[in-house]
Formats: sequence, structure tokens, C-alpha cells
Amino acid sequence: MNAGEIAGLVAAGAFLMLVLVLAVPILKLGRTIDATTNAINDVVDRTGPLLTNVNHTVENVNVALSQVQVSLDGVNVQLAKVDTMTEHAQNVTANVANLVTVVSAAAANPLVKVASFGYGLRKAANARRSAEEEREVRAAIKQRRKTAR
Repeated sequence: MNAGEIAGLVAAGAFLMLVLVLAVPILKLGRTIDATTNAINDVVDRTGPLLTNVNHTVENVNVALSQVQVSLDGVNVQLAKVDTMTEHAQNVTANVANLVTVVSAAAANPLVKVASFGYGLRKAANARRSAEEEREVRAAIKQRRKTAR
């Protein structure tokens, strides 16, 4: 065996050691890749039903939103009716206020006249009574003067 053959054997041994040393991490990396592949497959298997549930939920939310929209449309129709009723009530109130003004003006004028007539009548009756009492007192004073002379 000459030096070239020994060098070839040493090189072959070194290459074998290198292959053995690199084989262990490559085998471990293979296991890691297999575990990652299994995890990804697991996620894919679980994601399908999850996305289906999300789709059902979104569809239910859309149905609920359409029902809310229908309810809001109904409420808006009722509010329009209430606005109309409020407008009519406002018109009726204005008409009643005008009627009250007319009636109070029509009734107040004669009432004032009747009250004034009653006051004047009372005043005249009191004045007449006072005048009669004064006449009687004057007559009594004149009589006393005549009798006293």
C-alpha cells in the first residue's frame, strides 16, 4: 500500500464520517418536517368546519340585519303617521284657540255691559237712599229749629 492508497482510504473514511455526522441532523430535520406537515394538515382539517360555521354565522347576521331593516321601515311608516296625527292635532288646537277667542270676545262684551249696568243701578239706588236720608235729616233739623224758636 503506497501513500496514495492510504490517502484515498483516509479521504474515504473522512467522507464516511462526514456523511454519518450530516445524516443525524438530516434525519432530525425530516422528522421536524413530518411533524410540521401533520400540524398543517390538522389545521387544514379543523379550518374547514370553522370557516363553514363562520359562513353560517355571517348568513344569520345578514338575515337579522334584513329583519332589522324591515322593522325600521315599519317604524318609519308609523312615525310618518304620528307626524300626520300631530299636525292634525295642532290644527285642531289652533282652531279651538280661535273659537275660544271669538266666544270670549262675544260673551265678554255683553257681560261687561251687564256688569256696568248693575254697578250703575246699585250706585243710583245708594244715591237715592242717601238723598232720602239727607232729606229726612234736614227736615228733622228744620223741625227742631222751628220748635226751638
